[in-house]
Formats: sequence, C-alpha cells, structure tokens
Amino acid sequence: METKDCIISEKLPRHIAVIMDGNGRWAKQRGRERVFGHQNGVNAVRQVTEACAELGVEYLTLYTFSTENWNRPKEEIDALMSMLVSTIANEEKTLLDNSVRLECIGDLSAISQDTRKALEDCMERTRKGSRMTLILALNYSSRWEITKTIKTIAARAAKGELAPEEITQDYISANLETASYPDPDLLIRTSGEYRLSNYLLWQLAYTELYFTNTLWPDFTKEELYKAIVDYQGRERRFGKTSEQLKK
Repeated sequence: METKDCIISEKLPRHIAVIMDGNGRWAKQRGRERVFGHQNGVNAVRQVTEACAELGVEYLTLYTFSTENWNRPKEEIDALMSMLVSTIANEEKTLLDNSVRLECIGDLSAISQDTRKALEDCMERTRKGSRMTLILALNYSSRWEITKTIKTIAARAAKGELAPEEITQDYISANLETASYPDPDLLIRTSGEYRLSNYLLWQLAYTELYFTNTLWPDFTKEELYKAIVDYQGRERRFGKTSEQLKK
C-alpha cells in the first residue's frame, strides 16, 4: 500500500507548519554555495504546497525568513530576497489555478520595497482562493510577535480601554499575527535539528512535533505523507487522560 493511501481523510491536520531547514548543508554536500541549496529548496515548497492542497489541508505555514536570518552574509540575504520575488512570479499562476490564497505574517516593513510589492500584489490577486491558505512567515520570530502584542495590549490598558481581567489567553491569541488562523496541528522540521528556533511558540502549545533527518531540498510529497501518517497515529489529549477521550 502506498503511504498516501494510509492517510485517513477524517483525521487530516487542519493546519501544518514547517521549519524548512537544511538547504545550506544540502548544497555543501554537493560542493556548491548555500544559495544553490535555497534554489533547490523551492522545489520542495512546490511539492509540499501541492500535496497539502490535494489532500485538503486548509492552512500551510512556512518559516521563510526569520528576524535572526538578517545576521547571515549579505550576499545570501540578497539572493534569498531576489529568489522570493522570482518564485512568487513563477508560482502565482499555480496558486491561482489551485485556488490557494497567499498570506504573510511578520514585519514586512523591513523588507525591500520591490519584495514587499511583489508579495502584496500576489496576496491581492490570490485573496479569493478558497482551497487552502499558504502563509509565509517572513521576517518573523515568535519573540518579536509576542513583544509586539504585549506592547499593543499595554497601550490599550494604559489608555483605560482594557481592564486586567479582560486580558485572557483568547484575547492574546486574537492580537497575534496569526489571529485569523487556527493553531497548527502538526509541525514538521527537516534536517535532523530538534528545536523550534523562535517559531510560533505561543501557537505550538498543543501541536504535534515531527522531526526528520531529511534535508529540505529532498523533502518530497512522500516525506509529507509519512509525517501525516505519523501524526494520525498519535493520541492528542490536550491535558486529558486516554480514558477520558474514550468516553
């Protein structure tokens, strides 16, 4: 039986988040520059996006560029931003044909004007997509997001617009970058690293975590199917006991 055939449609994760890691190591193994790995990583993005849309996953969030990534060499950053613009141009028709809506989370004000315009134009043209929402976490980090949210809430409280007892978990969630999306059901991280790297820390409270040694450029639809099958074999208790879930 094919791995895809083992997937139970009724237990499909509604929201999958991905930390796309290993592009640099993949390139190094081949004696090439890191940018070569990023270029080949685009193929994995295409495969995962297509597979999620085909299966019926509603939301897919990709950790595209973190706030910490600005510490990388300028040549690599410039190449990544250029690649982002060209990828958007090349893939927009596929998004439209498959009714996939593109959205972003993160501080886009720090992104170059050309890159930001390409993103905004694509988001506008795909806004009616109803099959799946593809979310790029761009110039994003969870600590940045939480700090920004705390400042917003504190400012409202200082103006007398908000009482302390009104600051609940739901209220905080409603003021995060991800307010429009459900929390991820499944997080996938490639390349054998076992950490969250400042990614969706609030939202991942009850998310199932899946780690694979596969480097991102080698991550195929088949690898995604394996992750989903593994996820579906787990018992999500949300603080309850197994016995409570069976009642």
